[in-house]
Amino acid sequence: MSTSIVDRRSRWVSVPAVHLILVIAALYSLLPLMWLLTSATKSLGDFSTTGAFEFGEWNLWANVKALFAQENGIFWNWLLNSVLYAGGGAVLGAMICAACGYAIAKTSFPGRRLLFALTLTGVLVPTTVLALPMYLLASELRIVDTFWAVFIPLLTNPFGVYLAKVYADAAVPNEVLEAARVDGAGQLRTFFTVALPMMRPGVVTVLLFQFIGIWNNFFLPLVLLTNPKLFPVSLGLFQWSTRQNQFPQYTPLVITGSLLAVLPLVVAFLVLNRQWRTGLAAGSVK
Repeated sequence: MSTSIVDRRSRWVSVPAVHLILVIAALYSLLPLMWLLTSATKSLGDFSTTGAFEFGEWNLWANVKALFAQENGIFWNWLLNSVLYAGGGAVLGAMICAACGYAIAKTSFPGRRLLFALTLTGVLVPTTVLALPMYLLASELRIVDTFWAVFIPLLTNPFGVYLAKVYADAAVPNEVLEAARVDGAGQLRTFFTVALPMMRPGVVTVLLFQFIGIWNNFFLPLVLLTNPKLFPVSLGLFQWSTRQNQFPQYTPLVITGSLLAVLPLVVAFLVLNRQWRTGLAAGSVK
């Protein structure tokens, strides 16, 4: 290999080039959020007189007030529903994933490898493919257009089980489990008092993924719900967005609502960021 080719390749993998690529990727990710922030401060007339990233006359508080007053404050219902769906689903779902991953990794039972293979297969199945079967199942159980029709399916996450299994393999030594059994601890006590604290960073990672996935979930509520009072924020704002062509006054409401809908995700990421990074780093090292 000639020296010129080596120099050309080293130029592309140099630190400034990597930094430039990271800056471009960061801008690509942040520009929609910047547009959302500037647009939420505008009145309806400012959208036609200002640029995309230009602040108009400060109208954010008026937009927020109108948002929560629209349709008798139904946005409050959507926020509460999303908190219940995402909060409850993330906590319970993370615990279920942790228990399943621990069981597959650290216990011996017939069909364990087959079960893990089926779990990996479930990771590859798009959620949209399961929407119709879930609707038919919910219809048989007579829970369509109820809170439980959306909440129960959110408790299962094959990818979360996979992450928990991998982390349990790496973070929970077999010797510690054997010592707990010698001391007389049963399976449940061993899991909750010994294994779960060791798996905490991995469980927090699963919880964060669960929370983000459920908060942004759109297709499943669209299929299973018709009562607007049960909508999550994502579906409620979508319903409003379909009215913008006929009723332009919904435009600032949808944009302001989208900005407020992003804030819980940012807060959850910042609160859980340390544990999440610890879990990823520990898993990569081990």
